[in-house]
Amino acid sequence: MANSRRDSETEPESVFPRELGLFTDSYSENSRFCFCGHELSITQNFGSRLGVAARVWDAALSLCKYFERQNVDFRGKKVIELGAGTGIVGILAALQGGDVTITDLPLALEQIQGNVHANVPSGGRAQVCALSWGIDQHVFSGDYDLVLGADIVYLEPTFPLLLGTLRHLCGPHGTVYLAAKMREEHRTQSFFQHFLPQYFQLELAQRDEDVNVNIYRARHRGARPT
Repeated sequence: MANSRRDSETEPESVFPRELGLFTDSYSENSRFCFCGHELSITQNFGSRLGVAARVWDAALSLCKYFERQNVDFRGKKVIELGAGTGIVGILAALQGGDVTITDLPLALEQIQGNVHANVPSGGRAQVCALSWGIDQHVFSGDYDLVLGADIVYLEPTFPLLLGTLRHLCGPHGTVYLAAKMREEHRTQSFFQHFLPQYFQLELAQRDEDVNVNIYRARHRGARPT
């Protein structure tokens, strides 16, 4: 009986793992990706605080692959990434020689900054800043050569704000690259069919059927907005 009692007393300890963070509402995960000859170490801080900003989405990976396959030239270019989340797209652009500003809402900046420190050597040109579409885009100059965004077209009420931000940031000869998961329930297609073409010449640069991601390239139509 003594042995049976001892077994029953120790059973919960053997059944339930000891990892203290297992049942917490947030946790971190480090993933490695390789693009353009660079091995990127990206930390994703999952939990309710960061929400959708926490993870590396398919659209970001598709955009990085596109830059690699098309050998997009970032050298000496003034680049800004919107809604960066983990910052993986902007980090790759910086490693490829761009002068990059990586932006998102304030709550995501700590995660982005950590990933920048982990991947961009000292002396690399990557800064992290808060940017709220439609509110403070005019704090930033309007002469970026490249404006990047991955999976940032998914909330219909933000479409006019995003459009205004793109109009301001993209220089007269600049290019916008947007990678988007084409979600019918979020009316993603509507942004590219009805909003963006009002002010930009738009083309579908790549369709990634496996993950339902489109990559669009856009340039200003005629005169810049005031």
